[in-house]
Amino acid sequence: YRSLTMYQYFIQQIINKYNKSVVGYELLLRKQVGSNWGPVTNFTSLPPEIVADEIIKIAEQLYSKVPFLSVNLNRTQLMNQKIVDALIGIQKLLRPVQIQIELTEDETKNHFKECDIINQLKQFIEEGMTISIDDVDCGVNTEDQVRALIPYTNEIKFALQNFGQSVYFPEIQQRIIYWRGFAKKHKVRFILEGIENEKIDAFIDLFDIDIRQGYFYEKPHPIQENQL
Repeated sequence: YRSLTMYQYFIQQIINKYNKSVVGYELLLRKQVGSNWGPVTNFTSLPPEIVADEIIKIAEQLYSKVPFLSVNLNRTQLMNQKIVDALIGIQKLLRPVQIQIELTEDETKNHFKECDIINQLKQFIEEGMTISIDDVDCGVNTEDQVRALIPYTNEIKFALQNFGQSVYFPEIQQRIIYWRGFAKKHKVRFILEGIENEKIDAFIDLFDIDIRQGYFYEKPHPIQENQL
């Protein structure tokens, strides 16, 4: 693929704060623009083979080091059978490492029926993959949507970066506590992301949340820079 070098997955650790371990990595697709790398805005225009090859490159280097690798999909990507087939093919190659699909909060032009989304999630689950709902309380990942999808879900993520510095506002703290409780009730993992600095990290210690992600621990970066 001539354009293969234009795309690369950056990685970011997901950590357990209390036992100081890396529990997984989120893979974030980046596109080269000049000498810089930026987020990919139109994932669906990419040949699935390129996405698959880039995930395999990362996975081969992280193999056996972590139990799972998270890959972001919005609902349009989730309903693209070529992308689904590519990811299922990757999962077959990578066992026992597990591919986790992070269903993002992105608004998409297409509207899909809830039952169709659930059927697609089931297809992944049947292949031994897991499902995460990214950025709950934002975009299309509303509380109603999370409730509908939670039976098929292994994890939910709450993103502080969507609320700026308002982590110190009582109403945001209430939402963190609410979703932490929601996850516990439904027996799914809860990840708090967007920990940007030491002050926020120390503040979050008050909330008894062990699994965290954010720039404070590690910025997304190409795997070559990572000292594994």
